This record gives sequence, structure tokens and C-alpha cells, in this order.
Amino acid sequence: MWVRSSGTEIKELVTAWLAISFAFAVGFFGFTLRGMLISLFTIGVAFVLHELAHKLVAQSYGCWAEFRMDVTMLILMIIIAFFGVVFAAPGAVMIYGFITREQNGKISLAGPLMNLALVVVFFPLTLFNGTIGDVGRVGVWINSWIALFNLIPFGPLDGRKILAWDASVYSITLVAALGAFVFSMLL
Repeated sequence: MWVRSSGTEIKELVTAWLAISFAFAVGFFGFTLRGMLISLFTIGVAFVLHELAHKLVAQSYGCWAEFRMDVTMLILMIIIAFFGVVFAAPGAVMIYGFITREQNGKISLAGPLMNLALVVVFFPLTLFNGTIGDVGRVGVWINSWIALFNLIPFGPLDGRKILAWDASVYSITLVAALGAFVFSMLL
């Protein structure tokens, strides 16, 4: 399968990646170079791959799908990070085309599943000390949090669409995300 993209999408995805990484670096690490690098490789990667997972599944169903940033939310996210509060809603993958409830559920499921897979990828790094261990712990925590948060069955979040498609799949994914999040708090 060939991934279709545009220059606009790439520019907006990179801008949102840098902005979310900066906001988390400021909010969690007091903006240090180390904090920015940790944010780029954990929070930034978690966000980008979550969105690309939605995009790839939507395109596999023949839909047009591209990420679009929300400039207002990016600016607000950066401003409030200076007050020690981090809330990120940098944008979303816009999808156009006919899809069934099942396809919509699977497109929505792709994001949280990507984050749960990243929990597994980041976990071995937690066995190290120093910056590598910190990258692992932040990576496990942020990916489990993104998966869990996106499973809230409300508004535009993934959980509402997954639950509308299949309550069993939703329940299993929710339990996995909750378990991963609790585990991340123990690291």
C-alpha cells in the first residue's frame, strides 16, 4: 500500500510535532535541551505515529486522509505550558470518503493500538539508567496515557467510534490501556 500525502500535511505534522514536544518540554522539564530531546522522541513520536496509524487505515479503505493542525490549539497549548499545565489537541487526521461503522471503528482503533504497541517498544529502555531510562519511562507513560485518553467515549475521541462499532473490542482495548497506564505509574 502506498501512503498518499501532501506538502501541506508534512509541514503541518512537523509543526505540530515540534509544538507538542516544546509544550511538554516546557510543562514537564522546565524547557531544557534534555527535556526537549526526551519530548521529541517520546511525546512527539507518540503523537505522530498515533495520527499516522489513523491515516494508514483510512487510506487502506480508499479514503482521502490527511493530518491538519489546529493553530489555535497549538498556540493555546504552548501558552498554558508556561503555567505548568499541558493539554494537547494539536490537530487530527481529516478523513473523507464513504466508510461503514466497522471501518470507522477500525480507523479509530488504529491510534490507541499504535500507542499500546509503543508502550511495548519503550519498555525495554526502562531497564537502563540515566537519559535512556528516562526516555523509556516517559515513552511508556505518555503512550499509555494517549491510548487511555483517546478511549474516552465522548465527542470526537476514538473511544466513541470504537464503542459504536464493537463494545467487546472497546472493552478489551480499554482494559489494556488502563493496565498499561497503571503499570507506567509503577515505573
